[in-house]
Amino acid sequence: MSERIVIVGAGYAGIEAALKLNKKGKKEKLHITIVDRNPYHTLLTEIHEVAGNRVSEESVTIPLKDIFKNTPVHVAVDNIEKFDFNKQAVYSKEHAYPYDHLILAIGSTPNYFGIPGLEKHGFPLWSVSDAVRIRNHIEDCFIRAETEKDREKRKSLLTFVVGGAGFTGVEMVGELAHWVRELRRRYNIDKKEIRLILVDMLHCILTNLCTQNAKKAHRYLTKKLNVDVMLETPVNELTAEYVELGEKKIPTATLIWAAGVRSSLDTEKTGLETGGGAKRITVDEYCRTKYKNVYAIGDVGALTDEKGKPYPAMVETALQTAEGAAENIMRIIRGKLPEAVRVKLHGVMVSIGNYYAVADLAGMRPPSWISLIMKYIVNMHYLYGILGVKGPWDYLRDEILHRRQHKRFFQRNYTKKMQVWWVVPLRLFLGWAWFYEGLKKIWDGWFVSAKLAGFLGMTATTGVNTSAGAQAVSQASPTAAEGGAAVLEKLMNIDLGFIKFLFERSGPSAPLVFRIDFSLVNWIIKSWVLSTEGWAMFFQIFIVIVEMLVGLALFTGTFTFLASIVSLGLLAMFVTTTGLYDTTWWMVFAAIAVAGGVGRAFGLDHYILPYIARVWDATRKNGRLILRFKWGKK
Repeated sequence: MSERIVIVGAGYAGIEAALKLNKKGKKEKLHITIVDRNPYHTLLTEIHEVAGNRVSEESVTIPLKDIFKNTPVHVAVDNIEKFDFNKQAVYSKEHAYPYDHLILAIGSTPNYFGIPGLEKHGFPLWSVSDAVRIRNHIEDCFIRAETEKDREKRKSLLTFVVGGAGFTGVEMVGELAHWVRELRRRYNIDKKEIRLILVDMLHCILTNLCTQNAKKAHRYLTKKLNVDVMLETPVNELTAEYVELGEKKIPTATLIWAAGVRSSLDTEKTGLETGGGAKRITVDEYCRTKYKNVYAIGDVGALTDEKGKPYPAMVETALQTAEGAAENIMRIIRGKLPEAVRVKLHGVMVSIGNYYAVADLAGMRPPSWISLIMKYIVNMHYLYGILGVKGPWDYLRDEILHRRQHKRFFQRNYTKKMQVWWVVPLRLFLGWAWFYEGLKKIWDGWFVSAKLAGFLGMTATTGVNTSAGAQAVSQASPTAAEGGAAVLEKLMNIDLGFIKFLFERSGPSAPLVFRIDFSLVNWIIKSWVLSTEGWAMFFQIFIVIVEMLVGLALFTGTFTFLASIVSLGLLAMFVTTTGLYDTTWWMVFAAIAVAGGVGRAFGLDHYILPYIARVWDATRKNGRLILRFKWGKK
């Protein structure tokens, strides 16, 4: 009988544990069940973007079925209400989940520290529903302020306080600072009426960063985003009308709470020993509770470092404790002793709005633009791990193309959408053009006798260029009627020595040819392509085959992006040899246009690409090649 493993919680730690166990235990055929009250996984590090209206809530929620669709992991959408460690089972209202090994990954919840009125009147930021509630509330404040006549009420509506100057609080106020610029224009609010406050009890913001980066972030908030940063200031009380910060009572209708978390309230149902203000479950060096087959990982587990200090509740901690617990379960199943779990934190990154970030990465402090890129890369790496190629693709699409905040000039233009089927006729025509080019070469005897030297405008023996441009040298001077056009074409030519950009004609009435005379290409052709008759035949047959394959791929919509790139490569080869005639320049722009996924409409890419992505995802998650799937099974 296979070992039964139940994971309660589908946050960062729970997802990682399930995937690692599935991959490590493929020989043991484990029965893995992951239980969560939501049918989706939330990217908690990105929910401030939802609250600040940068992206939609769908961008930060990933259906559990999508994560585990190519694995044998069982997903149960249920709410666990009872834990019976003696009977080795957990229970919801209607179901029991017996286990041989249990992983608690139930996460954390906002810590209100007993501040009067905070839980009732505050806006916590710890779930996607919290983020949506904040987003709707902020816009509602502007809607009401536009018509509010009472000065004090209007001031209260337009004062936004964020409690907590850690990662979440700083990122939240950064998003808010960008969004309110758009809101004030939309609802005719003077920017002087809007006040953003970031408050914290500590002496500086972002205490997990080095002093230099913390100061840079502080300066950006105050100087660029006009945020009022109040440090060493406690939140004493919150009512529906005001917040008491230190000795000041500030009228506000909004206090977003991001000043700390504690373990999930479900921890109390377990009856396990907890410690500290965060009430995290006490575990040994193997991430085990006092029950040796029960593990607590992520934010809920209080794994300590060599100094006895619990590791911080961060994503990296969640992922590494999940991997450690999964490894120890497999070691025990295989009759080995568990190994101590150690967390190695590689760095932290904080984005402050759309265009600024700071980071500490393994002792390095990169500039803002690199920090922004690194944050994108880290998120893409995580999403690739749980979703495959689809994860990073969807993430970049949402961040770059589907952003909801005010866009600058170039953003407003490159984010415009168009139905790809509009370009299908162009794809078909381009495909036929390439296929016909190949057919013509076959009819001209390219498979029979040497034709390449003449086609490239060179002699096979000397490598001398006899293309349109070279021939034009021997032409007579243009007539007076043609002089203006000839002078204009000559002025368009650019000579950089090793490379020349030439507009040429082989005769007065011949078509205009654009050619790039590149010395390196000429050398390759002379020294390799045309060096022997055998090489010349090989390359000319290769060109014909590639042209016809590109044509078929574009016409059928198969690997359209790759076919477009190869198409551009062929055109680059031609422009540096024979040149491009004014009747064929259109192929360059057509190849660029059809590269944008046109094969998904009325093309085989609609079927092939999802299948390849599924094969890749299933193989990566299960550690073996999987080519066949049950029909209809997601």
